[in-house]
Amino acid sequence: MLNNLDLQGRPEDTRIVVAMSGGVDSSVTAALLKSQGYDVVGITLQLYDHGAATHRKGACCAGRDIHDARNVAERIGIPHYVLDYESRFKESVIDNFADSYALGETPVPCIECNRSVKFRDLLATARELGAQALATGHYVASRRLAGGSRTLVCAADADRDQSYFLFATTREQLDFLRFPLGDMTKPQTRELARRFDLEVADKQDSQDICFVPTGRYTDIIGRLKPNAIAPGDIVDLNGNVIGLHQGIVHFTVGQRKGLGIAASAPLYVIRLDAATRRVVVGPREALRMDRIALRDVNWIGDGPLDRVIGEGIEMYVRVRSTRAPQPAWLRAVAGGYEVELVAGEEGVSPGQACVFYDAPTGQARVLGGGFIKSATASRSARAMTRDTMTPLAEAVRS
Repeated sequence: MLNNLDLQGRPEDTRIVVAMSGGVDSSVTAALLKSQGYDVVGITLQLYDHGAATHRKGACCAGRDIHDARNVAERIGIPHYVLDYESRFKESVIDNFADSYALGETPVPCIECNRSVKFRDLLATARELGAQALATGHYVASRRLAGGSRTLVCAADADRDQSYFLFATTREQLDFLRFPLGDMTKPQTRELARRFDLEVADKQDSQDICFVPTGRYTDIIGRLKPNAIAPGDIVDLNGNVIGLHQGIVHFTVGQRKGLGIAASAPLYVIRLDAATRRVVVGPREALRMDRIALRDVNWIGDGPLDRVIGEGIEMYVRVRSTRAPQPAWLRAVAGGYEVELVAGEEGVSPGQACVFYDAPTGQARVLGGGFIKSATASRSARAMTRDTMTPLAEAVRS
């Protein structure tokens, strides 16, 4: 007999570990499963030295959050444990974050945290505790396929969908994970929190990167990777020096403000060259890319990717968490995989994720994704934007 989590057995005979961050989403997840009769165990991860963030709003996994998670567990009557994951979080997430920025990328630390710390390390701990599943408060859903395995789909609440941050979840992990909030809206979640009489019902959502309590991520990168804050040149698309900067860490692809250059037309950061410490700027049209080289591709679509890709797979891709999925082709190329965007996309930044979907809207199936290694424009587009830079560079120098 399958219960409502699609697991064998009665709820009271089914142990579920819930990852409790202290926020309303994970708290409701734990309370909901407890109300349905499951044997629920709450686990909160201490991921960093939270002293500086204890009183800062919008920071997650801080001291206050651990306190809130403990109170919720006591309120609903479940055992609760705090696990010290600081060292593995620093190695897997913080160091990776700093390395990526030093290479001129724009990393997404939440993806790496989900991939390594939560869905690898915490999932293993849940198994050791005899759990049949690990549940989280993510806004994403999973469905059982005809063959018995599970697939990942977008949340019913499109404004809260977190599928972009979970593309690296493997098939094996999906079989063990459950997302009880995937078919709910945020207002429904808060209403459940009030119904369960949880103090966190109106708690503010976390907004900052959890290990950057001050909001100044450059402080961490400067400490771990001093070269990333070394000064360098700002150049146009033809390599002409038109300004100076105080470290590539202060820039990201698509940025317009903060360049410190007076020009007759708006300038945008087109790319970052970490080896030469150069920030390359140009007109907005130079931001549009149509080919994306990927690394670390994770495929959770049907069949092995190398077997089904053939001449290419038509799909929809999202290149930033705030962007809508765009039509594209995924193809195999020498040394990996490449995405060709049908209409192109602005501000494609190395280090971000390119996530695959089978539809542009609704509860689309997540087919996987990869990290953006590089992006290029068609030859004609590159030639056109270079031509526009000659008079622009002269205007800046004047």
